[in-house]
Amino acid sequence: MMRTAIFGGGCFWCTEAVFKMLKGVVHVEPGYAGGFVMSPNYEEVSRGDTGHAEVVRVTYDPARISYDDLLTVFFGSHDPTTPHRQGNDVGEQYRSVIFYETDDEKRSAERIIESVNESLHDGTRVVTQVVPLASAPGDFFPAEDYHKNYYTSNTSAPYCQLVIEPKLEKVRKRFAELVSSNH
Repeated sequence: MMRTAIFGGGCFWCTEAVFKMLKGVVHVEPGYAGGFVMSPNYEEVSRGDTGHAEVVRVTYDPARISYDDLLTVFFGSHDPTTPHRQGNDVGEQYRSVIFYETDDEKRSAERIIESVNESLHDGTRVVTQVVPLASAPGDFFPAEDYHKNYYTSNTSAPYCQLVIEPKLEKVRKRFAELVSSNH
């Protein structure tokens, strides 16, 4: 039985590309979650008018990849210590956030955050929010079609070359055992 997980780790173009690389992930959909407006659109979210984060909904096969593995890649593929920022992407919509659906997911996220915090020796701390998905109106809103498969459709675009590709290379090296042979 397939499961879903929702993560926000900066621009959803990057996050989508990262999770699409993983064994056991069957679908990744960019969207918006965590705001106070029903049916937000990209322009509203980008202006910070809705409280939503750019997120991805990851559909995965737990027999092939665990929720903990997804969390490990999530924390290893973005900077969870910077509030409302990933690189040059700044604003609440780029916050680090995990939307959990079960108490087990919440406990897993909190356990891994504790582990990441213990590994940090520079005085920084994880600022990733761990929020119940049901706490937001509408829970998850799919992004507009032009955001879907953005990296795959635009690999030669400057943002893809300068931001996404280095992130994907880092994931390939750091989590080789979790990356699909197609990537």
